[in-house]
Amino acid sequence: MASCPFPAKIAGLSLLTLPLAVAAETNQDPDLMDPIVVTATLGPKTVGESLSSVTVIEEEEIRRQQPKEFREVIASQPGVSVTGNGSYGKQTSVFLRGNASDASILLVDGIRIRSATVGGPAWQYLPPQLINRVEIVRGSRSSLYGADAVGGVVQAFTTPTQDGTRGWLNAGAGNLDSQQYGAGVSSVEGGSRLNVATNYFRTDGAPVIEGGDDKGYDNTSGVASASHEFSNGVRAGFTFLGARGTTEYDGGEEDFLFQTAGVNLEVPITSTWRSVVQFSDARDELEDFSSFPGEFNTQTRSSRLENWFTVGTHELVLGAEHLVDRVDSTTNYDESSRSNTAVFGQALLNFGPLDAHFSLRNDDNEAYGKETTWGAGVGYELDRNHRVRASVGTSFKAPSFNDLYFPGFGNPDLEPEEAKSYEVGIEGRYVRWFWDMAVFHTDVEDLSLPSQDSAGSVPEARLRGVELSGGWQAQGWRLKAAATVGDYENAEDDRQLIRRAENTVRVDLDKELGRWVLGTTVRAESERYEELFGIGRERIAGFGVWDLRASREMAPGWLASLTVDNVLDREYSTAKRFDNTDFISAGRTVFLSVRYDFVQ
Repeated sequence: MASCPFPAKIAGLSLLTLPLAVAAETNQDPDLMDPIVVTATLGPKTVGESLSSVTVIEEEEIRRQQPKEFREVIASQPGVSVTGNGSYGKQTSVFLRGNASDASILLVDGIRIRSATVGGPAWQYLPPQLINRVEIVRGSRSSLYGADAVGGVVQAFTTPTQDGTRGWLNAGAGNLDSQQYGAGVSSVEGGSRLNVATNYFRTDGAPVIEGGDDKGYDNTSGVASASHEFSNGVRAGFTFLGARGTTEYDGGEEDFLFQTAGVNLEVPITSTWRSVVQFSDARDELEDFSSFPGEFNTQTRSSRLENWFTVGTHELVLGAEHLVDRVDSTTNYDESSRSNTAVFGQALLNFGPLDAHFSLRNDDNEAYGKETTWGAGVGYELDRNHRVRASVGTSFKAPSFNDLYFPGFGNPDLEPEEAKSYEVGIEGRYVRWFWDMAVFHTDVEDLSLPSQDSAGSVPEARLRGVELSGGWQAQGWRLKAAATVGDYENAEDDRQLIRRAENTVRVDLDKELGRWVLGTTVRAESERYEELFGIGRERIAGFGVWDLRASREMAPGWLASLTVDNVLDREYSTAKRFDNTDFISAGRTVFLSVRYDFVQ
């Protein structure tokens, strides 16, 4: 259980917003620090208009940090806690607001990807080198996205963000015999967009347990996308991302494929009605080489239709979705496919300073039946710079193929876990800086599906907390900071749920000095717990990590970058092995890269 009562935590964190509110520059235009997002409401809205807690990570920020794994991008962001069974391509879990890793959705350019057998996405295989933008939407979203959007939705975008024809080449190397090579070209001209890029990363890796051998990882990835808007307003496009490689782990190694592909068509029917159609295919394939070898290949095909109607300042969305999961495995599952059909609607209403959002969805799954979810939110613009919001919604987490059909283990009678979430937030956005605070509470019923993230049956879980984030930029300085204070517990005995860190802090600071850009990231997470069969409950200590980075423009278009992660070479753990051995971090890592960008 947490070391201090939850209300005291909230009170302490809330005090941090007082100086921000007092110093508000209410005579400035807030739009400059209020980016457009699409994940929260299915279509473009500013963060404030979305009435949601959203973190946006732009391309420039990703490039400055030079991440080798996607978890480096999102770790310790507001409401986010990440665990891993070692570094570089090892099994990774992402917890949003204390919800299990398979109770949050990962989208790549609008396409959902996950393993239908284990239920959650393989976060570790998504190549950050090819990502141009990330949106993290926290809070219930099942009424828009269906099953598993309990904690929220993380969406990665690979499409180009800058006008003109651009190209890049990149090469780098570091300790642990790490190497990286990449190249790409993109074009944004008028109504046409094109993007093609590839990246290769390999490393000998580091031991995942103390005294163990190095465990390597390689990932060869590529993206391709194109779209065109015709003179009649019709827009057509396709997108693809694929990653293939091998990762070694304690006890064996596995080959993987992580792939999404989709086509979409947007048609303006009338001046107030447009239809959007998407067909997609996502594949998560795994071949394991260990003392228990096997293949676990899953494919998800989906068809989605959205009809957008505009009435004055209001928008109405009516849609339908059909999804089919298929499993091809050396394990003989009792069932190898299932389908899900859904209908949904959303109303985005605007009454001057008042916004109201309502959403409703019904899912009919041949494995576990029908589930109806809903969401409602309201926001009020206090003035040009400040807005308050409140929302409530229901959601559910579906049982996976392993939960239902794994031989000798699955239970075909399992029902989905159901949740209800509440949130209240306030934000301030100005020309050079912003701040946001949200208080959230989620009740999860029957948290009993077998999962690495929730050992045993938990009849009711209570997830609550406070998120505070802010950012500032001026005179070459860029600052982003976030803190989360949570209380994620079994409602019956008040014990902290396993694997989740309840308290996290992250600070990113960069400064431009002529041709140089110097930066640092500091992260800290509190203790977490693990439940081990035959051993019991074990504590995993909290940790802090300090990273440094520097880059210099060597000549027009040429940029040299140096990153030093975990500067103090701290050994820390976020998960334990079955025998109570810690999975450990890689220690200090150094990486030097050179990049050439050209613009035509």
